[in-house]
Amino acid sequence: MARVCQVTGKKPITGHHVSFSNIKTNRRFLPNLQKKRFFLAEEDKWISLKVSTDGLRTINKRGLYAVVKELRAAGQAI
Repeated sequence: MARVCQVTGKKPITGHHVSFSNIKTNRRFLPNLQKKRFFLAEEDKWISLKVSTDGLRTINKRGLYAVVKELRAAGQAI
């Protein structure tokens, strides 16, 4: 499964580990993803989304139904 937030589109980025001697080695910064079930009251069913914590804040602010409607318009199967 891809480590991508379904709401915000956040995905891993690359950077460096930097040692005390300033040697740089590659590493990945992973988004804080959570699998979360939401009850969609308008359709009377549960949906599961893989969202980042930033995506959870977006859902809290705009409402679940508005976010799901936008995702479906973008072509995601929810």
